[in-house]
Amino acid sequence: MNDLLDRVIAAHGGLHRWKQHSSPTATIVTGGGLWAMKGLIQDPAPRIMRVSLHEEFASVAPFGNPGWRTAFTADRVAIETVGGEVVQERMDPRASFNDHAMNTPWDPLHRAYFNGYALWTYLTTPFFMAMPGFQVSEIDAWKEGDELWRGLRVRFPDHIASHSKEQDFYFGPDFLLRRHD
Repeated sequence: MNDLLDRVIAAHGGLHRWKQHSSPTATIVTGGGLWAMKGLIQDPAPRIMRVSLHEEFASVAPFGNPGWRTAFTADRVAIETVGGEVVQERMDPRASFNDHAMNTPWDPLHRAYFNGYALWTYLTTPFFMAMPGFQVSEIDAWKEGDELWRGLRVRFPDHIASHSKEQDFYFGPDFLLRRHD
């Protein structure tokens, strides 16, 4: 790891503490204009998001039905009953976005895939950067008001699904995350 990543991980609790945990949950409420643009209805109900810290897996419940949840990995997304029975699934879910434009409607499996990789990334930042296969380098700082935020550019390995293969993360003087591009 590089010096900045070492400091960032320490500020977020350290790798030793990170390795003591495996699958945290968070209560989430999502919103915004994306869902309507994609033809999906978003209600303000809280949901429970569970991620794996040491491999790319995520699940959100309830999803579409009080007794359903999602099961996301990079190469498969499913809607399941809380008992594990598959309601719908899609293998190679990334391919289902081929030829999509900004306003192409999504089905529930598109949404489940997006939720899975996005929230896995958000809930595991910055620790995923220390996982095997991630390439991390320091980039030019970002000036925001009176603060200078140091930046890390992260190249995601092919087996990890995310918004894009290369992303930038900026950290304040306390080494906590301030911006993610």
